Amino acid sequence: MEPSIPTEGERHALDSQVRECFGRCAYTHKTHEKMADRGSRRQRIMKWCQIVLSALTAGGATGVVFDRSSLIFPYATALLSISLLIVNSYVKDLDPGKDAQLHREAASDIWNIREAYLSLLTDIRDPTCSMTQLRQRRDDLQEALHKIYRSAPHTDGKAYGQAQDALKNKEDLTFSDDEIDAFLPGPLKRKTSAS
Repeated sequence: MEPSIPTEGERHALDSQVRECFGRCAYTHKTHEKMADRGSRRQRIMKWCQIVLSALTAGGATGVVFDRSSLIFPYATALLSISLLIVNSYVKDLDPGKDAQLHREAASDIWNIREAYLSLLTDIRDPTCSMTQLRQRRDDLQEALHKIYRSAPHTDGKAYGQAQDALKNKEDLTFSDDEIDAFLPGPLKRKTSAS
């Protein structure tokens, strides 16, 4: 399908701005997903460490009861018990599962805005939609996105790098038409695949 590009000056400018916003939403959404994945993975690792250390400590305590002459069981049990105490103290105030859930919720909210930007890009190409209506929708989306960002948990550079890899892009929040076109369906692309 042939891409349609708004040619009217104001529509083209609005289209360019909304495309940039769409691209940023795509990155932010993917970054929050990567943060959620990392938080879930961290929680699984910590829980398994606690389970394994608890089981080994219990096994060592059982060994002390049944083999009172052994020197290995008491020292190994003490070492395992101290290790478990350190792990439990470390994770006491951390809740990677909760953090992962907050990132999932932020990603879900941002996904909704991203899809609304996609709809707005479609409507910009409709000559029956007035510029006033289109600008109002853009402003409403910007306000909704600001509310999401204000309450969303922070992300980090590692997650952003993972998002870049996932989206096959290595530029920092700048988008060429080709990069945004890679995210958009055919009719919303600015360039044809032959060009």
